[in-house]
Amino acid sequence: MRSRVRRVAAVLGRRWAGAAVRSRFGLSPAARRRATFARATREAFEELGPTFVKLGQLVSVRPDVFAPELVFEMERLQDRVAPLPAARVRETIRREFGREPEALFATFSDEPLASASIAQVHPATLREAYRPVFGEELPAGAEVAVKVVRPGAAECIEDDLRNLRRLTAALARSPVGRRVDVEGLLEEFAASLGREVDLRNEARVADRFAFDFRDDPVAFCPRVVWTRTTRRVLTMEYVRGWRLSELDDAVRAGVEGYRLALHGAEVFMRQVLVQGRFHADLHPANLLLTPDERIAYLDFGIVGELAPVQRAHVAQVLLATVYGDAERALRYSAELGLVVPEEIGARVRERVAALMARTLKREPADVKGFATGFLSIMSRHGVRIPRGFGLLVKALVTVEGCSRLFYPDIDILRAAKPFATRLVAEALLDPARLAERTPHALRAAVRELLS
Repeated sequence: MRSRVRRVAAVLGRRWAGAAVRSRFGLSPAARRRATFARATREAFEELGPTFVKLGQLVSVRPDVFAPELVFEMERLQDRVAPLPAARVRETIRREFGREPEALFATFSDEPLASASIAQVHPATLREAYRPVFGEELPAGAEVAVKVVRPGAAECIEDDLRNLRRLTAALARSPVGRRVDVEGLLEEFAASLGREVDLRNEARVADRFAFDFRDDPVAFCPRVVWTRTTRRVLTMEYVRGWRLSELDDAVRAGVEGYRLALHGAEVFMRQVLVQGRFHADLHPANLLLTPDERIAYLDFGIVGELAPVQRAHVAQVLLATVYGDAERALRYSAELGLVVPEEIGARVRERVAALMARTLKREPADVKGFATGFLSIMSRHGVRIPRGFGLLVKALVTVEGCSRLFYPDIDILRAAKPFATRLVAEALLDPARLAERTPHALRAAVRELLS
C-alpha cells in the first residue's frame, strides 16, 4: 500500500514540477498557468491507471467544485487498456449464468470489440428471438454486444479506495480540505464506481431512454437483452455506425450534418426540459451515427435528474441566456441553488452581462466560452455552485461540442429556444397557477381603475 501511495505522490510531483517549469514558475498569465497545471494533472491520472482515470471522469462532471480548465481537460481522459484473456471473460460468464457462452449465444467471439478499465465488450449473436422491454423483437441471429465486468475489478477498486481514503483524510485537514469537501467527493466517487460495476443500473437507464424517445425516429438506444444480463454481464443490441471522430466518412456517405446537429441539440433539451432526466456523460465516444442516419446513445453511467419545478427554472435561465438578460438569468439561477450574496450582486451581474455580450452575441454563440467564464466569475466571487446546476452546465457544453462535430456552425442556444419558450408558456397557463394568481391580478386591476 505504501509503495502505491509513494508512486501516486511521485507521479503527481513529477508532472506538476514540469508544469511549474512550463508556466515559468507562475509568471505566465493566469489562464495559461491554470491550463498548464490542468494538463499535467490529466497526464498524471492517465499514467496512474484505471482508478485515477475514473476519478478524472468524475472531476470532469463537477464544474461546481473544480476549476473549468481542469474540468474540460479531464474530458480528454482515455479509458482504454490492454484486453483481458478470453478465458477470464468466459469464467465470469460461467459464474453468472452457470453455462458456457456457446450455450447462451448462437456465436460468441473471443476477440473483444473494446476493452476498458472496468469492463470488456465481446460480439455475439442471439440463439433465439428476444422481445425487449421496449421496442421491436430482436430475431434469432441478431448481433449483440456482451459487456463483461473484469474479474477482480471491484476488489481492485476497493483497494485503491482504501488508499485514497487515507490520503483524503490527511488532505481534509489541510487548507484545501477546509475549502473543498474532499472526503464527501471521494464517497460520491465510490458510490459512482459501485453503480458502474453493477451493469443492471446501465441497462435500466437505457430502457428508460428508449421509452422516453419511443416517438423519435432519429434518437435511438440499443435494446437490452435481460435474459442475458446480470450484475456482471450486460447484453445489448449491437449497433454499427460512425463515431463522431469519423464523421468525414459519414458526410462522404451523404449524411446531412446540420439536421442531425439540430436534432441532437433538441434531444438534449427534451431530456432536460420535458423528461427531467438527461445523459450527463455525452462525450463523442458515447455517440454513434448509424448508416440509416439515426443517433445512437450509449453508456448511461452518469445521469442528471430535475424535478418539474427545477425544469421550469432551467427553462427561464435558458431563455434569459438566449436574450442576454443577466439579471433574469441570475434570479432564476438562485431558484436552482446558485445564490449570489446581495452585497456583490451588482458587481456579479455586471460581469455576467459583459461575458454574455462577449460570447453569446456572436454568430454562432460560444456556449463553452460563456460557461467557462461564468463558472470562473462565480469561483472568483466565492459563490457556491450546486452540483445539479454544475452538471447541467457541463452537459450543455458537451452537447454543444458534439453538435459542432456534426455541423460546426450550429447555435445550440437557438435550438433551446422553442423548448424553453413552450415550457415557460405551459407553466404560465397551468390552471393551478392561474387560479392562484387571478385574484391578485383582479385586485391590482381594481386598484388601477379606482386610483
